[in-house]
Amino acid sequence: MAAKQQPPLIKKHSQSDLVSRLKTRKILGVGGKDDDGEVHRSKISQVLGNEMKFAMREPLGLRIWQLMSAIIFSVVAIMALSFPVPLYEAVFDEDGSSNKMSVRLYGGALLSISLIMWHALYTAEKVIIQWTLLTEACYFTVQFIVTTIPLFEKGALPQGASLLQLSRGLFILISVYFYYQVGRKPKKM
Repeated sequence: MAAKQQPPLIKKHSQSDLVSRLKTRKILGVGGKDDDGEVHRSKISQVLGNEMKFAMREPLGLRIWQLMSAIIFSVVAIMALSFPVPLYEAVFDEDGSSNKMSVRLYGGALLSISLIMWHALYTAEKVIIQWTLLTEACYFTVQFIVTTIPLFEKGALPQGASLLQLSRGLFILISVYFYYQVGRKPKKM
């Protein structure tokens, strides 16, 4: 038996063959778009996760605001847990001895939120930062509404309460501003 001779190998130039190039790119996953419209560079980046979509340009002052929020939440929580009666009296200008338990529960809730704020300070993920900013904005909005109703029912607006409401309004605006700044799509360069 005579050995069948193999034809000589022909080198294929895939650079010039458009169909072959498209098939190769499709197999490698280069140039494909995901659900968010992000373009993957390779299958490896798809498997490992495309970190470029999580990378963001932080708005100026975001980390300072996160630090201030964490500190404010922590300080008020500790004050509400430790000194509930003076805290209540400073805000509403009335005897707070009957509200000691509710102010301490409020302090416990604030302490929980402050822990979330402290952990969000050390993350670079856009979604987590946005959720903490949204949590903060919702918290201050609910606080603003809940505190305003009894003040209008009472008819008097103590100076401490009006200052507190003004600061809450400012905190709502700042949190919403950073929430939308973080959620903005970066400009392509």
